[in-house]
Amino acid sequence: MQDYQNFLAEVLIDEKTLQKRVIELAAEINRDYQGERILLICILRGALPFMVDLMRQLTVPNAIDCMAVSSYGAGARESTGNIRVTMDLQTNIEGKNVLLVEDIVDSGHTISRVLEMLRMRKPKTLKVCVLLDKESRREVAVPIDYKGFAIANKFVFGYGLDLDEYYRNLPFVGVVDLNRYQGVG
Repeated sequence: MQDYQNFLAEVLIDEKTLQKRVIELAAEINRDYQGERILLICILRGALPFMVDLMRQLTVPNAIDCMAVSSYGAGARESTGNIRVTMDLQTNIEGKNVLLVEDIVDSGHTISRVLEMLRMRKPKTLKVCVLLDKESRREVAVPIDYKGFAIANKFVFGYGLDLDEYYRNLPFVGVVDLNRYQGVG
């Protein structure tokens, strides 16, 4: 397996900056949901580290559930646009304050479809918290209530975002040098 440093073009967002922003986002959420309970829905697998760090900073009562949604084929670097739910929620969200936690919004197709599905389940409120927003790639307008960072159209990995299913564990968000990346093997 390749050492990620062989194809790391740059550290886009370092660990300290990530954690500082997570704390700021949690403060906003705590303020907005004061006196309420919320259900955090993690979009697996990429949002998992972000959601775990975020929920550790929340003071409002919160529960969690997870959904797995796929729009990328194996080894794909861009969404195919075909969205499929590979693991659905275990929780009935009707009448609940729902906060969808996502790692990255790119074209917007995936999160738009997930929001459609969730709205049909009649939550009390439905908001979106995203770590990374690639605004320049947006094809579908999506509401983002809590945004970690707006980023340029770069191929990123780390802090939950995978590179061929690896490197999610890195504590930073890095940019892949596509000229040096040969695939994980």
